Amino acid sequence: MKYTKEGLKKMQSWSLKRKIQVTQTRIIEWYQHFEGKVYVSFSGGKDSTVLLDLARRIYPDIEAVFVDTGLEYPEIREFVKSFGNVTWLRPKTPFPEVIKQQGYPIVSKEQSQYIREARTTKSDKLRNLRLNGDEKGRFKISEKWKFLIDAPFAISEKCCDVMKKKPFHIYERETGNKPIIGVMASESMLRLNKWVKEGCNAFDTKKPKSAPLSFWTEQDILLYLKTFNIPYCSVYGDIVEDSNGRLITTGENRTGCMFCMFGVHLEKNPNRFQRMAVTHPKQYDYCINKLGCGKVLDYIGVDYSPLPK
Repeated sequence: MKYTKEGLKKMQSWSLKRKIQVTQTRIIEWYQHFEGKVYVSFSGGKDSTVLLDLARRIYPDIEAVFVDTGLEYPEIREFVKSFGNVTWLRPKTPFPEVIKQQGYPIVSKEQSQYIREARTTKSDKLRNLRLNGDEKGRFKISEKWKFLIDAPFAISEKCCDVMKKKPFHIYERETGNKPIIGVMASESMLRLNKWVKEGCNAFDTKKPKSAPLSFWTEQDILLYLKTFNIPYCSVYGDIVEDSNGRLITTGENRTGCMFCMFGVHLEKNPNRFQRMAVTHPKQYDYCINKLGCGKVLDYIGVDYSPLPK
């Protein structure tokens, strides 16, 4: 079957009812293909909460796997504890050591990778590509962020690989179980292109992976939680309609690693760190001062100071 961006747009316009049916069909196909040797990657976030609910409506005993990186919101960890049949994994390398060895995650995964490669590669060809792009101007460091090549700290996209992906890979190698993940194509161009290449169920890739929510949007996720009254982590706050009739959360919108700086430059005040100063002052102090994220945010011009009450 051929997948296209136009086809994805059509699927994204489907009703929630149809999306549920197709997603559960993809889960069944995955489960049966691997004879039940599968698991749901469960972060405790709203997307994977919806995924786990959809999967367990069909297979109540399906295993969930959570990586406890130590970087999650405390509320996320407590929420995950409320579920049964969840396997907890831990990374072997602590986050401060990852930063020391690899560098800080800033701007975006793509830009951090390009900056790291431009700074460390011994290949003139790769360095030129990262600085100037190809014949179409692709695959290069954005002009806005080229000054980061001379930053007085290391920059890298590797933290997610070490903290999250590696524990999953070890688990998969030891158990033979194949993952079902809650990513959506709407989240990034990288994920969109991956869906166009592989679809929802990538059976024949080097590392088989199912992404049955790929054609969902954040609105679908919030609508599902609200419609079916599904419990979700308290750090999100309430699900309400904004002035345009779109569903939003009154608390956090995303709940990945608390100290990740990807995309923070795009946020309006109060940004994630300014909110953290109020809601999680202990973690804020650790992040800004002990981990050194304050100096990094200063360097890229992001205000992290607590807003006056």
